[in-house]
Amino acid sequence: MRLIGWAIALAAAGLTPAAAGAQSAAPTQNAAAATVTPAAGTAQNPGRPDVGQPPVVYGSVGHAIPAIGIGEPDGRKGVQDQVTPIGEEAAAFHNNWLLPLCALISIFVLGLLVYAMVRFRRGANPTPSRNSHNTVIEVVWTLVPVLILVGIAVPSIRLLRHQYTPPPADVTIKVTGHQWYWSYEYPDYGVTFDSYMLKEASDPTRQANQRARTDRDGPPLLAVDERIVIPQGKVVKFIITADDVIHSFAVPAFWIKQDANPGQLHETWAKVDRPGVYFGQCSELCGARHGFMPIGVEVTSPAQFAQWVALKGGHMPGAKPAAAPAAAPATATPAEAQPAIQQPATNQPAAQAK
Repeated sequence: MRLIGWAIALAAAGLTPAAAGAQSAAPTQNAAAATVTPAAGTAQNPGRPDVGQPPVVYGSVGHAIPAIGIGEPDGRKGVQDQVTPIGEEAAAFHNNWLLPLCALISIFVLGLLVYAMVRFRRGANPTPSRNSHNTVIEVVWTLVPVLILVGIAVPSIRLLRHQYTPPPADVTIKVTGHQWYWSYEYPDYGVTFDSYMLKEASDPTRQANQRARTDRDGPPLLAVDERIVIPQGKVVKFIITADDVIHSFAVPAFWIKQDANPGQLHETWAKVDRPGVYFGQCSELCGARHGFMPIGVEVTSPAQFAQWVALKGGHMPGAKPAAAPAAAPATATPAEAQPAIQQPATNQPAAQAK
């Protein structure tokens, strides 16, 4: 047994240097790998490193400077200013009908509670009442809530009918949610691009070739490198889906919030008459970087929209895409310059034909 113990001790002593060498080599290999492969950014697809971005001309189409308090959160109570017909109708229903009704019901119920506390307190009623039913009161508290719900249902159904019976679309945009960025496709215009959040200049995860956010891009966590651009006064249909988990495409100023489900196509629409820049974000918890999926929409004139489509390499509907330049004729190689050998007329090899 003593010999076996010595053998185990010697074996352990012999393996220790090798193990230490392996442990010391591992950090070197990991450091080399980290140097070769740049880390993914906070809002970037880990499988796709950031790409270099061209210089930005602020004020040009696609890079308009946002107006403070328009299309972005500004600390106010209530909903943002609405810029679509559906949003204006919904905001009016919310502000002019639902909120006053909620306030009246709350005041009425509070009044009943105060009255019951005072009128039926123990000091004023040493002998409690034995009544358990009141037909009139029971009929009232049944019919009044029903009438209130009917009154709410009429404008609600009208709003839903307007929202889900859109007019014919002038522009169609396919929206695809990813972890954690958006992809946009204009199928009638031949334009496709991805949109990522712009990071702060002090963000340690920002890569060297990715431009930093400025106030001219938009608020922090909402500014993007590539905005959706839509024409003013045109009906825009959004076809929304996802390729991994459930996301939600939400732009508060348009009264849009539509889930993006993998394998399904959902539809919503907007018609914006006010030019400007409007922001939104993913509104469905979709993973670790859910908070870094902003949406930027720029509304511009139809002429500037056509200019933006051309800058993106697309074309207007009905116009043919620009033809690729014809390739120069290839110079014949010596092998090609030799006359071709005449093939025998039969299907047999040439040697057999002879």
